[in-house]
Amino acid sequence: MDYGIGEYLTCSFMSKEESIREAIEDAGFEATLIEDDIDERSAITVCRLRIKGMTCTSCSSTVESALEKVQGVKKAVVALATEEAEIRYDPKQVNYKQLIDAVDDTGFEALLISTGEDRNKVHLKLERTLSDREIRVIQQSLQALPGVEDTEVDVQLENITVSYNPDLTGPRTFIDVIGETYPGRCKATLFQPGGLGGPDRSEEIKQYYKSFLWSLAFTVPVFLLAMVFMYTPGIKRGLELRLVNMLMLGALLRWILSTPVQFIIGWRFYTGAYKALRRGSANMDVLIALGTNVAYFYSVYTVLRAATDNSFKGTDFFETSAMLISFILLGKYLEVLAKGKTSEAIAKLMDLAPDTATLLTLDSHGNVVSERTISSQLIQRNDIIKILPGEKVSADGLVVWGQSHVNESMITGEARPVAKRIGEEVIGGTVNENGVLHIRATHVGSESALSQIVRLVEAAQMAKAPVQKFADKISKFFVPLVIVISFTTWLAWFVAGKIGSYPKSWIPSSMDEFELALQFGISVMVIACPCALGLATPTAVMVGTGVGATQGVLIKGGKALESAHKVDCIIFDKTGTLTIGKPIVINTKFMKNMVLHDFYEIVAAAEANSEHPLAKAVVEYAKSLRGESSEASRLQEASRLPEAQDFVSITGHGVKARVHNKNVLVGNVKLMLDSGITISEDAFDILKEVEGMARTGILVSINGELVGIISISDPVKPEARDVVSILKSMKIKSIMVTGDNWGTANAIAKEVGIETVMAETLPEGKAVKVKELQESGMTVAMVGDGINDSPALVAADVGMAIGAGTDIAIEAADIVLMRSNLEDVITAIDLSRSTFRRIRLNYLWALGYNVMGIPIAAGLLFPFIRFRLPPWIAGAAMAASSVSVVCCSLLLRYYKRPRKLDLLQMQTVRIQ
Repeated sequence: MDYGIGEYLTCSFMSKEESIREAIEDAGFEATLIEDDIDERSAITVCRLRIKGMTCTSCSSTVESALEKVQGVKKAVVALATEEAEIRYDPKQVNYKQLIDAVDDTGFEALLISTGEDRNKVHLKLERTLSDREIRVIQQSLQALPGVEDTEVDVQLENITVSYNPDLTGPRTFIDVIGETYPGRCKATLFQPGGLGGPDRSEEIKQYYKSFLWSLAFTVPVFLLAMVFMYTPGIKRGLELRLVNMLMLGALLRWILSTPVQFIIGWRFYTGAYKALRRGSANMDVLIALGTNVAYFYSVYTVLRAATDNSFKGTDFFETSAMLISFILLGKYLEVLAKGKTSEAIAKLMDLAPDTATLLTLDSHGNVVSERTISSQLIQRNDIIKILPGEKVSADGLVVWGQSHVNESMITGEARPVAKRIGEEVIGGTVNENGVLHIRATHVGSESALSQIVRLVEAAQMAKAPVQKFADKISKFFVPLVIVISFTTWLAWFVAGKIGSYPKSWIPSSMDEFELALQFGISVMVIACPCALGLATPTAVMVGTGVGATQGVLIKGGKALESAHKVDCIIFDKTGTLTIGKPIVINTKFMKNMVLHDFYEIVAAAEANSEHPLAKAVVEYAKSLRGESSEASRLQEASRLPEAQDFVSITGHGVKARVHNKNVLVGNVKLMLDSGITISEDAFDILKEVEGMARTGILVSINGELVGIISISDPVKPEARDVVSILKSMKIKSIMVTGDNWGTANAIAKEVGIETVMAETLPEGKAVKVKELQESGMTVAMVGDGINDSPALVAADVGMAIGAGTDIAIEAADIVLMRSNLEDVITAIDLSRSTFRRIRLNYLWALGYNVMGIPIAAGLLFPFIRFRLPPWIAGAAMAASSVSVVCCSLLLRYYKRPRKLDLLQMQTVRIQ
């Protein structure tokens, strides 16, 4: 389950490029090392930052643009919904501290989540203050340990960062050494610096909730003074008490109560607007600050004018500014609350890891000497861990003792418990059902399957869907356009009132032309909502990819999700995709007299170096023959197969080798004919019969003579036919492409209901077929599991890799089907369609809200039905629009896969 295999392979390759070049030259060919390309690819480091303070798409675009301008940065992606940035950069030109500074310069706060160098790095917190000498002693003690590469000490924060080789040591050893250096005086614990551990939504939620309550404490009295008490006999008389000239008590109280809301509780909007304007952009904070300031300072003007003029009559709007801020804070609180739920899938995945583990100590004979409970974070590679029935497996590893059944549904989605015996792999986070297991940890910390799945989902939620570009384009001019519309609205109504374009009766008795126009202008400014547009896509993608992970479908980002919903053609590989992928030898036909055991010894020796599933089936069958023979043969079984010399693998055709000084060819008809081997009519008849039964015929030639035909069968997956049928009902065409012969390919295709077949196709031929279909206007998905499928997986619009397939295929794919079940192909497509229906609905609401809301706020309906939208109601509508978009995306959490698949699963259970 190592989804980082591509990176590992690249690094391994880069470290050996010179030896590879020399090997090519030794073979008689000329090779040149392309230094620039190697250096560029090997130098790239990935850094993740948490960005605080972003409110809309304009903010994320500004940060992204600032990061991409830093010299050495190759690519930067900033996600508004996750509040994270992922930066690919050259560490020779820039470091992560400079990236943080670049974000800080834009007015936002950046915290380091991780860098590419953190994979084998641990942070330790000292629990008491030590002297400089004591810290130096601890540092020297750690540096003396085998496997420790570097240590860094931060005296102020009292923490130590250790870089190490996980094959030789680990964090438990470091903590033990620190404790033993000063027994009873010093202890160390693991800690996560900066932005590690996911966004702390709880603190943000508390802050907004607290701000909203304080705002409410001042706004409710302002509202009562302006809207209720002014119409209540008795109280009204007291509020209209004149203090100085025309200044009334009610106006003074409203001013006093609204001021803390405007400048203390609403200070965040001032700082946000200042930072945006300082960097030459405008965001939602600018609209809020402008709208509330206009209402507040005009009200201050009316109060001061009333206090200095005994004939002035004006209306204040203190309740407008206070209520606007209160409703916006309420909306922000609800939005953050809802956004926290969009990342629940990752939180659930992280919670699968158990808190503790039982560590066993063994003697030299493998007997258990002692056991102790440790934190699961302190497990090191090659530790022996005890797993009791009902406990969670605490690390990826191999079973070294015991047998049991393990429930892997939380990782793979597979409901049935899987039998585990000695030598079999277990995955951290899964649940041991019955027996006791002892496992040897093989992948711990960031290398575990669970950690890599979490990273894959996080990366998917960071990746932008192409449809997001639509919102990004709008965000660039949205706020300036709204400000222009707002000013134009105020000017139009004010001028129209002054020149008498509408009757005086339209103006409320408490206002004049200027104040009526001002209300319309403020309403336009505060009703416009760029946030809803910015959240429409990322929130839906976050929830969709999270839901996919819980269903055993890992979707690598918004682009894959968007492409999958358009798929109208799926190409299936045969072996391991439509079939189970574990071929077995059915029978053997000889063209001349031979001993079966001797025949398979030669063939298995030739096939032993091949990775093809059919080759593995032949080798396994040869081993089984040895096991069924006499005592002498059983002794021989322990020995190795004969050595194959001059081995050559001919992709898509077979292998050549010399075994016992005999020239051996194992492969298909084309290999034999190309090598000048004569194939008799009887042999062709046998092949035709074999292929007619949906089996594969492998021809074997020794010393230029065809000596035998091996019949191999790879059973079709039980769900394959129904999946093809359901895809047809979804108007998706199914095609099978295989390197196998035409006879077997046609038989398998007929069995599963596929009409279009391509057989005897080389790996590059699969990619060519994908491109041909794309050129015809189809959106193509490729489903495969092997290395030979990788070119087609990359070429397809959507590459889907079977989870049990090779790591290279998984790396090349856009979607990984964890359960290796073809039903999940339908789940992936159906989930992507549901997600994009939700995105369309979000955009429809966000755009419709702005397109309809702004004209209504500008007074479009006022001349006809006298409907006027007060600014505070406009502000409430703006806050509600963002919340409604996030809630709409959250409904995806209740996604259920198509009912046809549940019925199909029930039928499969009955059959079994």
